[in-house]
Amino acid sequence: MVSKTDDIPASVPDCNPVDLADEAQDGKETNKAHPKDSCGCGHSADTVMVNGDGAHDHTEEAESKQDGNGEADGGEDSNEQEVIVIQDTGFTVKIQAPGTEPFDLQVSPQEMVQEIHQVLMDREDTCHRTCFSLQLDGNVLDNFAELKSIEGLQEGSLLKVVEEPYTVREARIHVRHIRDLLKSLDPSDAYNGVDCNSLSFLSIFTDGDLGDTGKRKKKGNELEQIDCTPPEHILPGSKDRPLVPLQPQNKDWKPMQCLKVLTMSGWNPPPGNRKMHGDLMYLYIVTVEERHVSVTASTRGFYLNQSTTYTFNPKPANPSFLSHSLVELLSQISPAFKKNFTALQKKRVQRHPFERIATPFQVYSWTAPQVDHAMDCVRAEDAYTSRLGYEEHIPGQTRDWNEELQTTRELPRKNLPERLLRERAIFKVHSDFAAAATRGAMAVIDGNVMAINPGEETRMQMFIWNNIFFSLGFDVRDHYRELGGDAAAHAAPTNDLNGVRAYGAVDVEGLYTLGTVVVDYRGYRVTAQSIIPGILEREQEQSVIYGSIDFGKTVVSHNKYLELLDKTSRPLKVQRHNVLNEKEEAVELCSSVECKGIIGNDGRHYILDLLRTFPPDLNFLPVDGEELSPESQRQGFPRQHRHRLACLRQELIEAFVEHRYLLFMKMAALQLMQQKANKDTSKTDAPAITEATETPIESNADTAQTQTADAESSNAAKVSTDSTCQTDNSTSAASQTVPESEEKSLKPTTNGPLDPAATQNGECKSPLEGKDLEESIPGLTQAKELAETLVTEDGSGIDPKSREVVLNACKAVGSISNTSFDIRFNPDIFSPGVRFPDDGIEDIQKQKQLLKDAATFLVSCQIPSLVKDCLDHSALPMDGATLTEALHQRGINVRYLGTVLEFVEKTPAKAQLEHLYRIGVIELITRCAKHIFKTYLQGVELSALSAAVSHFLNCFLSSFPDAVAHLPPDELVSRRKSRKRRNRVPGGGDNTAWASLTPSELWKNIASEAQSYYHFTVQCDNVDQVVEKYNLQKITLLREISVKTGIQILIKEYNFDSRHKPAFTEEDILNIFPVVKHVNPKASDAFHFFQSGQAKVQQGFLKEGCELINEALNLFNNVYGAMHVEICACLRLLARLNYIMGDHPEALSNQQKAVLMSERVLGIEHPNTIQEYMHLALYCFANGQLSTALKLLYRARYLMLLVCGEDHPEMALIDSNIGLVLHGVMEYDLSLRFLENALTINTKYHGPRSLKVALSHHLVARVYESKAEFRSALQHEKEGYTIYKNQMGEAHEKTKESSEYLKYLTQQAVALQRTMNEIYKNGSNASIMPLKFTAPSMASVLEQLNIINGIIFIPLSQKDLENLKAEVQRRQQLQDLGKSDEPTEDKQLELEDKIPID
Repeated sequence: MVSKTDDIPASVPDCNPVDLADEAQDGKETNKAHPKDSCGCGHSADTVMVNGDGAHDHTEEAESKQDGNGEADGGEDSNEQEVIVIQDTGFTVKIQAPGTEPFDLQVSPQEMVQEIHQVLMDREDTCHRTCFSLQLDGNVLDNFAELKSIEGLQEGSLLKVVEEPYTVREARIHVRHIRDLLKSLDPSDAYNGVDCNSLSFLSIFTDGDLGDTGKRKKKGNELEQIDCTPPEHILPGSKDRPLVPLQPQNKDWKPMQCLKVLTMSGWNPPPGNRKMHGDLMYLYIVTVEERHVSVTASTRGFYLNQSTTYTFNPKPANPSFLSHSLVELLSQISPAFKKNFTALQKKRVQRHPFERIATPFQVYSWTAPQVDHAMDCVRAEDAYTSRLGYEEHIPGQTRDWNEELQTTRELPRKNLPERLLRERAIFKVHSDFAAAATRGAMAVIDGNVMAINPGEETRMQMFIWNNIFFSLGFDVRDHYRELGGDAAAHAAPTNDLNGVRAYGAVDVEGLYTLGTVVVDYRGYRVTAQSIIPGILEREQEQSVIYGSIDFGKTVVSHNKYLELLDKTSRPLKVQRHNVLNEKEEAVELCSSVECKGIIGNDGRHYILDLLRTFPPDLNFLPVDGEELSPESQRQGFPRQHRHRLACLRQELIEAFVEHRYLLFMKMAALQLMQQKANKDTSKTDAPAITEATETPIESNADTAQTQTADAESSNAAKVSTDSTCQTDNSTSAASQTVPESEEKSLKPTTNGPLDPAATQNGECKSPLEGKDLEESIPGLTQAKELAETLVTEDGSGIDPKSREVVLNACKAVGSISNTSFDIRFNPDIFSPGVRFPDDGIEDIQKQKQLLKDAATFLVSCQIPSLVKDCLDHSALPMDGATLTEALHQRGINVRYLGTVLEFVEKTPAKAQLEHLYRIGVIELITRCAKHIFKTYLQGVELSALSAAVSHFLNCFLSSFPDAVAHLPPDELVSRRKSRKRRNRVPGGGDNTAWASLTPSELWKNIASEAQSYYHFTVQCDNVDQVVEKYNLQKITLLREISVKTGIQILIKEYNFDSRHKPAFTEEDILNIFPVVKHVNPKASDAFHFFQSGQAKVQQGFLKEGCELINEALNLFNNVYGAMHVEICACLRLLARLNYIMGDHPEALSNQQKAVLMSERVLGIEHPNTIQEYMHLALYCFANGQLSTALKLLYRARYLMLLVCGEDHPEMALIDSNIGLVLHGVMEYDLSLRFLENALTINTKYHGPRSLKVALSHHLVARVYESKAEFRSALQHEKEGYTIYKNQMGEAHEKTKESSEYLKYLTQQAVALQRTMNEIYKNGSNASIMPLKFTAPSMASVLEQLNIINGIIFIPLSQKDLENLKAEVQRRQQLQDLGKSDEPTEDKQLELEDKIPID
């Protein structure tokens, strides 16, 4: 892709434009501006950086669109202008509501009048009004008008709130709103997983909002009265893992009762004669004072009538207390209501908004207390009216999901404001659709929806509900018989969803996919899809105009589809190819044959069945007569899998292509250098060149030149794959050591010879580290230029020699084009039933080889790189979910989990990977248990569900050897079973086979499942052996299985180890939730801002970075609303920047939001939440809130113990933090327990010679010094000193600091000894020298806290800054050669978390 060269040199007058442009074209920031002075024209390095960056942004943007028409916005410059357009300045209006003083409200011109309504319905003094209009000078404002379009509305205008007459709809909305206000502090919705409520416990540990308490509590030095002792189970070494503290009791949740009952009266609806008096509906209310009243909702408001439970008398009572709002009415008749309602609203408004805003997707809690079930009219009404979504708010009742999903896609997207609107609409519809689909899927499985083919047997039934089509994940009509039957039918929906996700992300105009949600509930997999208009009226055969409905026997194609799909082929790496149809004619496709094209009645081109968007995974697809590479075979591949739909992940394809690109560049560079060498008559250069590079590639280049036979060159390519695999790793290592090298270069003394390879612990490091890459750069630049010119000029006008170079390189890496690098896959290779025309045999061979190479790449490169990342702690999985994510980011499917674990077992540094191994085994076992649980549940009828689930958990976790199931009592089992009950819930047999499961049988099944699915051997007959052998925790197993299967259990202490009674009874199973997979639409512009902000921060431009990230935050909020995972990452980074730039209160406020959001969106014990708690504790400490900091750290430690146990590298960080804070508050003995535990863990996971361990020794020594135990202090500091000396050399400042400290300790020890001798000699009249026992200053504790948390502040001179920039640029350059675009969502800021070089 070519970027505009002209927008670069503008600000850099006399530098060579080609040079810079060439950098920008790469689409990555390879700023080769050399440190001396950027470009020989006196500009400081920043200008170049900024410009390079602009160009970079612009190319990225165009790339991300890929619509063929490249609507790039000319880089960042135009972006910034657009952003300004959006943030029009707000203004203030006055609002006058009946019975209150006028108040000011800040509004923005973009807002709709409706948004002011929302604000008023939330404010404490106006929250009880719902039916009103806003008037300006007597004119009613239109609810859906934007404020800027209203005439006469300006700064200081007075808006009047005018009460309007009610309608039935308005009255219902009013009652619902009052009920929501009464329930606003009640967590039961969060426990029940409804209305996008979820739990958050932060406020319990911070005693409310952090901002104000900080100001109140700082009265002098309050260290004395902090109680620092943690509960017993949090101390290091404790084996107790209680569950109850997971949800600490919030005193606010003891509900203040305002009413006993508020429900619809049995007299509804009003009879005709009363309708004509304006009666809308009747309510029945019981006040706290036990007064029973009947209330009429009329057009004028609410009043008491004279009806009782058994007599209907709608006449107004005397007095009738007619009020426009129900709250005003109740306040007059019930003093308790008045008092409690006011108190409740005060509390509600004091809560942090993030505790009550709805999340975009429902989060379910796997534990809950016993909640009282109270009467609730609205809930009851919702359950029994066919309320399908939000029809009250939408004319025309049900929503046409397909139309909404597709029209939002069609919105314009030429500039930033348009894109924001479009992305916001897409996101909103998606989250609504996911919620509706989930409700529908549950209704289908619970048997509440009539099938559209009720005559068929239950597994074959299909359903339509709320304009969504539901089908069950079974192989009906033997559709998947060839591919693995039910197993394939179960895997297909998730593959299809990945396809929908991929096509959605490419976002080609004119190509439409279906809204798709996959729901696993009660053992069934349900696929929910939006409905293509007209598809139900016609037969499938006549509507499919592209693709095949019978797996390739009959195939059709269509030009319009080819044109549309061709636009997606480059980003998705799909190759256009021909297949034979039943008439032996070649048909051209640009997708797999299963992908069907259907034109809907709305004229849109839909594609569906995208289950083979990505190529097959040959490691799990044995094909007769095909050999995999030796590496794959060594590890026991190919293996038989349950089904034949195993495909490679998109991330793997990306990584593989990236890796091949590097190879391509290297080969071209090598050949160019050889040509150059051959040109130079003096032969002296040549040998030097050959030495400088790796020989395998070189020989490879030769073979490619001489033998163009396909097989040969692909073998050659394989040789090189091996050799580059190492370089690949080493480059990624280079990119990971950036933060540390930054730290080194910040200390001016070490600018010189330090080379990361030398200081590393020597594990898994390839010696190629720095050298190889830098030496191949000269050739690489040429090769890049060559590649670029080739792309631009279609290969014409290039001298034949260069063309030959490219041709050879292309052949060797398997590119489909001979003039440029372009790797694509044919997804139909190895599909049963697909046949290819004979003229393409050679091409098919190439494609087969490419697939084998990709499968080998996964095993020989990606798995080792994952393990290596875990070794150097740049990947830190803590539980099953984060492990899965780490696998997926590197393109490794979870079916490789057994292979990963085997690889870990064979790694020499196995001890340092114990945490990874343990988490992997837990994940493997719980996934096997989930597979078994799925089929187990399908045979359980609804009345026995809790008994069955508790029985399964007993067999899985309880040490009680003969777990017996409780069958439902007889009186519930009907005597007369009717013979003919075809329309039962799917699979709802009357069978009780589940009750015969025994623990030994279950564990036998788990072991055989592990063997057959993951090829991993678990030699254990019961849970206790497993726990013993792999050192697991039962509570962690319980959490993992509950989260995976959607079980919700009662929160109490379970005795898993009792041999006399089972751990669970049926009363302990509270609920079973769906597990939902759906597409997450992205906010692309915001994400670009976020990334460029991160890049700026890494280059050391904190202020600019901060501005960009603030901008990203605004855009994220614009698209996602207030709650989202990505906003959470944004806030965390902002808080960190605020902190580094010295704005502690701001850091505290942003981090508090990040913690709340993480709790609400990811879950209260998600690993991400644990890290957010740690960051917040640090900022609390810096703000002088010590007790809060401790509480937060204790919470983090408790969650960590629950999620993965004590033995984890991250635990060392938590414990060092706790130890330091305790040291600061002079709790020395406690502090030592934590710091010594941290030392043990660091030694185990980082190796005894690591710098982390040296730091741990130093921290322990400091505490011993404070206790005046100088001998122990000396011993630890000496250990630390030795490590520094060996790792960094005598001259390094760390070594010097340590040796100074040793001297000081020795002096103190000698002084102490003298004093003691003096006392012995002279008795009581000895003259004692005052000894200095100092409590550590807060500043020194904070300094150490910053160091262990990876934050470094260093006062730098101008010169240092220049050096630093140059160094960072050099690194960036190296990094870019081996950088793969990983999603940065979970890669934390690189300023972070991995301190000194180790």
